[in-house]
Amino acid sequence: MTGSLLHAPSTLHLLRQHAADRPERRAVTFVHDHDAPDGASWLTYRQLDAEARRVASWLRERCAPGDRVLLLHPPGLPFVTGFLGCLYAGVVAVPSPMPGQFAYQRRRVTGMAEDAGARIALTDEGQLDAAQEWIDGDGLALEAYASDAPGFGAAQAWRDAGASARDLVLLQYTSGSTGVPKGVMVDHGNLLHNADSLRRALGLDEHTGFGGWIPLYHDMGLMGQLLPGLFLGSSCTLMSPMSFLKRPHQWLSLIDRYDVGYSAAPDFAYEQCVRRVTDEQLAALDLARWRFAANGSEPVQAGTLRAFTARFAAAGFRAEALAPCYGLAEATVFVSGRAGRPPVVAPVDADALEKHEVRPAEPDGPVRELVGCGDAPDFDVLVVDPDDGRPLPEGGTGEIWLRGPSVGAGYWGRPAETERIFTAYAADGAGPYLRTGDLGALLDGELHVTGRVKDLIIVHGRNLYPHDIEHELRARHPELASLTGTAFSVPVPQEEVVVLHEVRGRFSEERLREITTAMRRTVFRAFGVRTAGIQLLRPGAVRKTTSGKVQRAEMRRLFLDGALTPVHQDLDPALRERR
Repeated sequence: MTGSLLHAPSTLHLLRQHAADRPERRAVTFVHDHDAPDGASWLTYRQLDAEARRVASWLRERCAPGDRVLLLHPPGLPFVTGFLGCLYAGVVAVPSPMPGQFAYQRRRVTGMAEDAGARIALTDEGQLDAAQEWIDGDGLALEAYASDAPGFGAAQAWRDAGASARDLVLLQYTSGSTGVPKGVMVDHGNLLHNADSLRRALGLDEHTGFGGWIPLYHDMGLMGQLLPGLFLGSSCTLMSPMSFLKRPHQWLSLIDRYDVGYSAAPDFAYEQCVRRVTDEQLAALDLARWRFAANGSEPVQAGTLRAFTARFAAAGFRAEALAPCYGLAEATVFVSGRAGRPPVVAPVDADALEKHEVRPAEPDGPVRELVGCGDAPDFDVLVVDPDDGRPLPEGGTGEIWLRGPSVGAGYWGRPAETERIFTAYAADGAGPYLRTGDLGALLDGELHVTGRVKDLIIVHGRNLYPHDIEHELRARHPELASLTGTAFSVPVPQEEVVVLHEVRGRFSEERLREITTAMRRTVFRAFGVRTAGIQLLRPGAVRKTTSGKVQRAEMRRLFLDGALTPVHQDLDPALRERR
């Protein structure tokens, strides 16, 4: 079993030690063609170290320690070497998606670059022109370079300037599902502590193969998958997120073919596999060696866990491999999780949950299923009333507050917001704590997450969770299955529920009216509230963050501004006038 990672003074020392101890072990592989025998590229630990030193030498000539460098690489090995080059150079990496084709995507990346104060952007040769076009178009004081270009840096010219646990490594910009993206400051100590927490919680070691499709600019892909594998001296196999979205079975095939023992994804990815992997594709899979199937980044649905286990049992997948997890960028990424057991699902009284209480469901009473996300032994966890900071007893639903070495130093350049979020004190004076913005409860010491404070729908004195409404609609209506929706409330004049959901296919007006009528009926039967408005949208119209989270606040704004183009809508007269 691999020992603690906490003995290392920095992540740089740990990676250099692996390059010396296991130089020819394959460190990272990128699969660019799943069908070709030679469809993958890889780097050993020796090669990875040399590539990181090469990029770092170039950066050290142009940057001072602590300067911020924007990483604009598409999926592939150049992102890995670019990120580690920043780490070796002592500059601060700012992982970012490419600006994209839509204005709102470009605004987000521009905002990140400006907020971070980056002067240099690294990308690869294939994306250099696109990056430069974005920079010129937005008038940024930023210079773009291809880190994989011939002659870019020299490994032998690199000199180790030393690194300590408190040196800043990266700015991890939050997903922005409820507001403007903010850069979380993550240092060497945060990374080592968080990777070690994940190791001990799930039982990972240097023999555990890591891999998956999560984008490396996202905390779950970078700090929840790639870096723990490298810090443990194991191997990590990567693929393009687009490959997964087009053909979900390729994720499972990668796990099988490359002997991946740990792979993480949000709940929707497991749901996509259940719905879209064919019987023929299933028959070719062997998932018996997949021991750690981490599910996080969004609320974990008990129905998804059951359906995935049932669907892939024939391929050797076991319920004990499922590892529902909880985490957030402000705590590096990982907070809690447990593997080696079937998922813990608590059927609770739905009416009591609306009153922020968790009680066992009554026979024949309304039920909501809460999935346990394990305990958090490396954190001091407090659940408080989000309005007054009063600590709640076990079973009380409130905001989750955290304290521990994985918690970042705050938001880059935002001292007021850092003080409000990262230095919260409970009503009894306990603190400081990180305010997560997530709602949940502790049951038998295990975290059960129920939703987001800002997303909570309050109608007629009742507290409803939008993801519950969205999940119920997809489960009950085949026309909505595997697509994205969002629920929120608007004042008309009292708060009422509105649902927006994508629909695929060609339907008559009469059929569309039948679908919306049935959706209203589902919401009323399942939750006891009426729906003031429904809009059916084309696939892709519901905006998401870079990690796939629905931007509910943004969709609410677009709805109220009349900026959406529905294929069909059913709105109450008062709501129509409100817009």
